[in-house]
Amino acid sequence: MGVTLPAFTPAQESLFLTLGGRALDSRLPHPFLGDTMADEIVGKTGYDLGKLPPLSTKLLDPRTKVFDIAVRAKRLDEVVRRFITEHPNAVVLDLGVGLDGRMFRINPPPTVDWYDVDFPEVLAVRQQVLPQHDHAHEIGADLTDAHSLDEVPTDRPAVIVADGLLVFLARDAFVSLLNRLTSHFPGGELAFNAYTRYAVWALKHLGSLAVIAGGVANPGFNDPREPERWAPGLKLVEEIFLTRAPELAEMPVSGRLSARLVAPSPALSRIVGTTVLRYAF
Repeated sequence: MGVTLPAFTPAQESLFLTLGGRALDSRLPHPFLGDTMADEIVGKTGYDLGKLPPLSTKLLDPRTKVFDIAVRAKRLDEVVRRFITEHPNAVVLDLGVGLDGRMFRINPPPTVDWYDVDFPEVLAVRQQVLPQHDHAHEIGADLTDAHSLDEVPTDRPAVIVADGLLVFLARDAFVSLLNRLTSHFPGGELAFNAYTRYAVWALKHLGSLAVIAGGVANPGFNDPREPERWAPGLKLVEEIFLTRAPELAEMPVSGRLSARLVAPSPALSRIVGTTVLRYAF
């Protein structure tokens, strides 16, 4: 039986940009992430990736189209793996999970409780196209809801990741979420990909991203220490620049050269490439 997709909002439909990027990456001769499940999920949903020109264009090398999406997912996976190795009784929260099979890529031990959080409409599709996993829990909620985390344990360390979520939360909602997360747990880490103000402007104005542009609600920020001021419990631990990623060795010459030019400058790296921020609390 085929999957009937609901009428997603632009913010919800953005999940197909990240899903499609991981799927196309898995088809490369030398994938950056190698998430073959993502390709299977795209097939099950029947979603037309042609609706997303950044993925369907013939003008870019296939590696260039997927690099940022695949490698930032890989960096976020690494944050989770490291944390649950150090804290084998941890809670994992994947916020705005979409149709990401991160839990299957990481395969945590049974002592870890994993929570995938997204809108009920998204989780309804997720239940049709992803297998069930022991110790996995789903929370169908709007993250702006003050009670969205009520069923998550409060007595264990947590690692929280969000891939592509920030830009679809208004500033006030994002700040409120940060404070709820840091006060909910005794401690942990939070990691997400950042969006500069220029990146947000580009998302809103590039015709190639029109299908998701209407969901953009956050103005972005240029200073990675700004969230420390919004949520006093946060402390920036690491700013991971994809312009310095070892995976660039697999990119075409043009990609390697452009990254090499901007990599020495954090400011330019934030503007030109993707950045993953990791905080402790």
